[in-house]
Amino acid sequence: MKYSLSLSLLFLFAFAGFSNERPAKPNVILILTDDLGWQDVKCYDIDEPSPMETPNIDSLAKQGVKFWQAYAPAPTCAPSRCAIMSGNHPARAQKTHVVGGAPPTPNHKYGWTMMAPWYSGRMPENETTLARVLQSNGYVTGHSGKWHMAIDHKAFPQPEDQGFDWTRSSRGARSGMPNRVSGFATIQKEDPFRLDENGYPYHQTSEDALTFLRENHQKPFFLYYATWLVHTPIHTRSEQLLEKYCKKLGVKRPESQEGWTMKGQTNPFYCAMVEELDYYMGKVFDYLNGTEDPRWPGHKLIENTYIIFTSDNGGMEGHPGEVITDNYPLDKGKISAMEGGTRVPLIITGPGIPKGVESDVMVNGLDFYPTLLTLTGTKRPKDKGLDGCDLSDLLLKNPTNSSLVKNKDGKPRDTMVWHFPHSVALESTIRMGGYKLVRNYNHRFDERITELELYQLYKTDNGKQVRVDIEEANNLASQHPQLSKELNERLSSILNEMDASYPYYNPQARRVGEEKNLIPKVISHEIHNETVTFSVREQGAKIVRADLIYTNNGGKKYEEWYRIKGKEKTKGTISFNLPEGSTHYYLNLIDENNFLVSYPETPDYSKLGKTKEKFAKFAIARK
Repeated sequence: MKYSLSLSLLFLFAFAGFSNERPAKPNVILILTDDLGWQDVKCYDIDEPSPMETPNIDSLAKQGVKFWQAYAPAPTCAPSRCAIMSGNHPARAQKTHVVGGAPPTPNHKYGWTMMAPWYSGRMPENETTLARVLQSNGYVTGHSGKWHMAIDHKAFPQPEDQGFDWTRSSRGARSGMPNRVSGFATIQKEDPFRLDENGYPYHQTSEDALTFLRENHQKPFFLYYATWLVHTPIHTRSEQLLEKYCKKLGVKRPESQEGWTMKGQTNPFYCAMVEELDYYMGKVFDYLNGTEDPRWPGHKLIENTYIIFTSDNGGMEGHPGEVITDNYPLDKGKISAMEGGTRVPLIITGPGIPKGVESDVMVNGLDFYPTLLTLTGTKRPKDKGLDGCDLSDLLLKNPTNSSLVKNKDGKPRDTMVWHFPHSVALESTIRMGGYKLVRNYNHRFDERITELELYQLYKTDNGKQVRVDIEEANNLASQHPQLSKELNERLSSILNEMDASYPYYNPQARRVGEEKNLIPKVISHEIHNETVTFSVREQGAKIVRADLIYTNNGGKKYEEWYRIKGKEKTKGTISFNLPEGSTHYYLNLIDENNFLVSYPETPDYSKLGKTKEKFAKFAIARK
């Protein structure tokens, strides 16, 4: 009997010791909001009070570190998402904008001076994603909400193809609303968006995230909660919330579906959407706070869970016919590499992270991958390159000490780069210390645009960063030509190391000069033993690059195009080995004046989109 009692006591002591020790593998929740602006969250208020109410997100900020100088990897969603999940800079991955995977072509052949380069349509199928590497460490991996890492929301590859054990992609309450001024949710059981006891619409995406947590919290888990909120369409299914913000803003309730035109943060639909986002976040936080951790008896899940809350890009200030929000004091918004398009809210909480800290350290979504490897004790794959920095020392030791964020060479990071050769922006930017340089590509034929802009965002005073011009209102490039030159050279060095692609001049545009008359010409082409050879003639401007743009699924629903460099076979000829499985192809020539010549000529994208025709129709078909 004494023997049995001793064994029992030993067992109890051992169990007690085990139960009081935090599990070595913490849980991780990465919450990526969609188009949420830096000034849309209440706790980020500066200058002008935000009307949006975000008590749950504000409370989260008090539980960890709130970063004032956090950035998305890109000013649009798809490249940011791919960068966060892969750990690779958009410029290196050739994934610099939404969709992609098409031949370079002008949006409006005679109106657009420049055209964007080819860029990838998706994250590579075999990418060692954050989900894959955590999965290899015994984590169960889940995804809820938006994916958008391919040329279409439903195109290959999907989450289950890139390391996720569990995935659901419902848009929930963000599904299209037939009429945003009358089609509100009700309390009726048959209503798919029925209001809950607090008057908020049912949101399937939120429920999916909670379902994953309920089903998998017995194991170490990684949840990628990519909510569709607060992306367009701008509407709320809660009539109560719409009326609340109309009253709070002092505006008349909208009676038609016409776009909101008042400036500032005055759109009651959008304000309601932000509050909805906060509410659904609160449900996740409540679950973590209220649920016992089965791997750590006597403790709640929240005690061993790292939470990262951020946005995929800066706030969408507006689109044709609608003012959505205002990123003031930051300049511009989504689809711009200016501060308003890249600076985002970022809150990180979890075991060992001090509470209620506000940090001015410059961080980026690219940092999540290496940071989570360290925090979860996950080995970095030997062949995996990462462009971000490990923030674990910063988070666990001193979140205000920027010297704890180190580059690969061990030196403190003081530089970040964004590359967005697209749309109306056509720009790259570099942030070094308190200064930021903007390089505008479309300056040669537009006197309104200067090539370089230089801004001093912050200065250092007694070891602290002091705000100077985060509005990017005072261009100092002419006052500091040497600094502008040095930053521009540094920007080129970084982008060239990543083999970044740059925008090209459109020889059909009305604005361009006489240089368009010097562009090279393609004379003919022929195929022999799976090698295609093009005969070309220079007409005054030297050819500096030749690309074969090809597809292996020409004419199909998700037609996707790829790029390979060619080589000069003899003087006046350029040859390519046709990739296995390719069905159609184009030749692209870039001359020394940065004009792009396509053979056959690619169609005007605006016209192609209207007809829904595929690029393969105008390309060379492989026989």
